[in-house]
Amino acid sequence: MKPSIVTKLAQLDERLDEVRRLLSSENAIRDMESYRKLNRERAELDPVVALYHAYQACADDIATALEMADDPEMREFAATEVKQGRERLEQIEVDLQKQLLPKDPNDDRNVFLEIRAGTGGDEAALFSGDLFRMYARFAERNRWPVEIISESCGEKGGFKEIIARIVGQGAYSVLKFESGAHRVQRVPTTETQGRIHTSACTVAVLPEADEVSDVVLNPADLRIDTFRASGAGGQHINKTDSAVRITHLPTGTVVECQDGRSQHKNKAQALAVLAARIKDKEERTAHAKQAAERKSLVGSGDRSERIRTYNFPQGRVTDHRINLTLYKMDHIMDGDISEMCNALMAEYQAEQLAALANEGNS
Repeated sequence: MKPSIVTKLAQLDERLDEVRRLLSSENAIRDMESYRKLNRERAELDPVVALYHAYQACADDIATALEMADDPEMREFAATEVKQGRERLEQIEVDLQKQLLPKDPNDDRNVFLEIRAGTGGDEAALFSGDLFRMYARFAERNRWPVEIISESCGEKGGFKEIIARIVGQGAYSVLKFESGAHRVQRVPTTETQGRIHTSACTVAVLPEADEVSDVVLNPADLRIDTFRASGAGGQHINKTDSAVRITHLPTGTVVECQDGRSQHKNKAQALAVLAARIKDKEERTAHAKQAAERKSLVGSGDRSERIRTYNFPQGRVTDHRINLTLYKMDHIMDGDISEMCNALMAEYQAEQLAALANEGNS
């Protein structure tokens, strides 16, 4: 292991001891905000330091086995111990490097999921509905509540656009690679000749902004309009101007929310989506600058990039960024997307490790 990494790990070991002392002091809970931060830091440091201790113990075991190799009667046993120990050491080192990768500060956040029908007319709207059901079922499997913020239904079903909030620890870390263009190839129910049509939808996964620190919205930059909600929603919702449209004048970003009965709730939800979009735009601009220096295979967040194809006649789903094809269409459309998500996260980690290695060699 590189000396710089060993030094870093020793520093983290010392810091964990310090954090534990601070948490066990009698004054620890006087400042609850500081107490919560220390607890979060301890939770982050614990697995890293545990691996570091395992690395040290494994290195000690190898050293002991090498000493035993001087004894002719123990030589064979020692050689086996050294071989197994070095394999363990190598795996621990990989795990440690993963733990030391820069953390995305948004990973633990809730998300706003936005799905829009693209090319393909009614079929694209129907596929938007299928995608929303897929993500909603996935959220259900993870016990993450899903709250619809706004929706615009297609004429023959599905959605022209739907925005939902998914609440769950780590939701963004799992779903952030879903942003991009999703293409579907299938025979529409309205097709009489049995021809396969190609349609597309765009998906955007935005981390929910922290109301306090992430995005400051100047009231002077906002135009807020109220109007009567359209479409289904019951008698009450159609009789009052409960729907809200907020325009962020500097960027031209427009958000509508009309699903709640309360104008106050619709305004709060629209502001939350607006803040998430502005934050996302700022971060994508920063990522674009980084991508110019180092092309990233996964996680560019480019909405126009075709990331995945769902081919129904062949029963396959292909993610083009990592060349992964799964022949389990029914399971995936029913929300079983963990294998795809895990593969994307693993590829992203591999990219980060490669970049880390290149930095160390340069």
